[in-house]
Amino acid sequence: MIQKIFPYVFGIILILELYVYQAIKNITKNKKIRLTYWVITILLYGIIITLMLTFEKGSRDQTKVHWLAALFTMFLVPKVLIAIILLLGDIFRVAEYTLQRFTKPAKTFPERRKFLSLTALGLGAALSYSFLDGMVWGKYRYFVRNIKVKIPNLPKSFKGYKVLQISDVHSGSFSDPAKLQYAIDMINEQNADLILFTGDMVNAYAEEFVPFVRLFSTIKSKDGKLAVLGNHDYGGYGTWKSQAEHDQNIPKLIELEKQAGFDMLRNEFRIIEKNGEKLYIVGVENWGLPPFPQYGDLDKATQGIPSDAAKILMSHDPTHFDEIVKKHPSNIHLTLSGHTHGMQFGLDLKNIKWSPVQYKYPKWADLYESMGKYLYVNRGFGVIGYPGRVGVKPEITVFELS
Repeated sequence: MIQKIFPYVFGIILILELYVYQAIKNITKNKKIRLTYWVITILLYGIIITLMLTFEKGSRDQTKVHWLAALFTMFLVPKVLIAIILLLGDIFRVAEYTLQRFTKPAKTFPERRKFLSLTALGLGAALSYSFLDGMVWGKYRYFVRNIKVKIPNLPKSFKGYKVLQISDVHSGSFSDPAKLQYAIDMINEQNADLILFTGDMVNAYAEEFVPFVRLFSTIKSKDGKLAVLGNHDYGGYGTWKSQAEHDQNIPKLIELEKQAGFDMLRNEFRIIEKNGEKLYIVGVENWGLPPFPQYGDLDKATQGIPSDAAKILMSHDPTHFDEIVKKHPSNIHLTLSGHTHGMQFGLDLKNIKWSPVQYKYPKWADLYESMGKYLYVNRGFGVIGYPGRVGVKPEITVFELS
């Protein structure tokens, strides 16, 4: 497959590089600068090719994945932006020349404006820096989002009850647990009644969480910590010596999360009781549209729960909400999900929210309402693939029930 598409990929990249080089030529005639540009470019492509050739699918070491993602985002993506700006400029040049041909036939084809080349290179450099910032600092810029949500038939004892959600830790993407201490402190500062974790504690292997067990065991809450599995937790993205080894991955992860104080819900529920009144917390296994696994069984998970009881559902993938949950007779009014990460890239402002992930997941971050039911999609705690975050910060969500 790679051999078949390689000529096309090589051709596209060559055209891209030659096009971007026009901006370099336009702003300087210094041969040393032009040569330096090509030396650096060829060197970086050499590193990318080497990483790709030595990459092992399912590797427990994420270093090469992170380097590939870093070079792609810092090196190639900004060049695409530069090329788009230059292309727009060239379209205007052609239009200008065509217009001149009709009015003043003696006019020559207009030259590429140096200002446009400087603008394109400047914006490309700014985008490249933003990806660097996202890797060094962005993935640690945790923020707390406070949400007040109304749940029908919520018992009086639970009014003002604080539920804290985290999701998508992806512990294998972090090399130093100490760098997450700040986030754990932020969680504990919220003084939550209940902690809910909505899946993807690891990238593929249970052992990734081992260095983080002690740290996550320090997360405190009054009524405990509950968790569900995400698509990555099943080990489907790993490489296994045998089926038996694969089969042990989930039990190991559940045991490690238990050591950290989390009670795993697998198509089941727990009851939080106060003054004889009850709040039901339902947890299903992962349910997503193909190719993601559909192990979640909401029928089984809600069996025995009164339909008019106050419930909160933990379901990792937000597509479960539209496909199954909001129409389900169990009558769940609040579903908590994660999975999307906001693609770790986008605009996440008060009145402007955009991320490329929205074209696959229309409900990708924040609170959504449909058919009188609510879905909240957490932006995630960790990272996967690209080892950073640009514009979409890692999130800790606190819900106050009413």
